[in-house]
Amino acid sequence: AMPHSFGYRARTRSAFSRPFRGRGPEHLSTYLSTYKLGDFVDVKANGAVQKGMPFKFYHGKTGRVWNVTKTSVGVEVNKTVGNRMIKKRLHIRVEHVRKSASRQAFLDRVKENDKKRAEAKEKKEKCPSLRRLPPQPRAGELVKTSYDSIDFLFVPEHSEMF
Repeated sequence: AMPHSFGYRARTRSAFSRPFRGRGPEHLSTYLSTYKLGDFVDVKANGAVQKGMPFKFYHGKTGRVWNVTKTSVGVEVNKTVGNRMIKKRLHIRVEHVRKSASRQAFLDRVKENDKKRAEAKEKKEKCPSLRRLPPQPRAGELVKTSYDSIDFLFVPEHSEMF
């Protein structure tokens, strides 16, 4: 079944609705947070504020701040069009933007690796490998039982049924 309306905010009934018990005026912390050029931000439209709202495609996307104005931030978001990526530059009000946590794990890892490197240098030994490893197979272990005899169940060999 195809939709019968193709407006600017078509099919945003749940995307732009405020969460349960999340209605009411916007918190002041939204307006007091500072954004700097190069910051990673998540675009999340706030249905209570219609001004400066991003188009529905950008809801849930992560971008980089390239401009800061009085009430808004300029966000650069990648958009896949056909077989290519296009960098889209939008101005979005701060109500529809939040600082992204996507880079935090990486920054923490950099800090940790720098600490390990410094410790190795201090002890005058070779720096251990700081690369992440894929999850390795779990170590084997011996299972001890209190039984004196164990019955093994054998699967019968394949035989023709007809």
